[in-house]
Amino acid sequence: MIKDNFTNLLNSLSLEELSTLLEKEIIQSNEADFWREKTIPFFEAVLSVLLPLKEQNLLFNPEGKIVEKLDSNLFFRWSDLVCLRILYFIIKQSNEKQQLSRTEYQNKTYKIINIEKLENYLYSNRINISDEDILDFPISIYNLHIGINSIIKNLLK
Repeated sequence: MIKDNFTNLLNSLSLEELSTLLEKEIIQSNEADFWREKTIPFFEAVLSVLLPLKEQNLLFNPEGKIVEKLDSNLFFRWSDLVCLRILYFIIKQSNEKQQLSRTEYQNKTYKIINIEKLENYLYSNRINISDEDILDFPISIYNLHIGINSIIKNLLK
């Protein structure tokens, strides 16, 4: 069985430690500064929600099904820009209701998760976060995120 280093990192390091590690790996890889400027905020935005869900034992996939652990596969599922936008709306609604919504979890204790990093990230990339029914964003932004995910996969494998 292949050891998944990124999964191990996700389960042993804090958001700050993970972010520092990724930034160090990007610098050592000689990627252009552009990629560091785009990748780190994205990485932090995703993990700012996934890590608190992990701490509460409330992880789920984009279909709302219960997931037992945070691993690289779950991270990359949520890293898809469309899925990340869905995660934003699920957590926003859950925070408003003070109960995890739109998942298989029933009557589980839920602590409000700060979505400011994710919200700022989506907003700064011109992703519509005011109306969930309107899924419209520039294809160039979507393509950029495919590149960001490739960098993360290559550096933290």
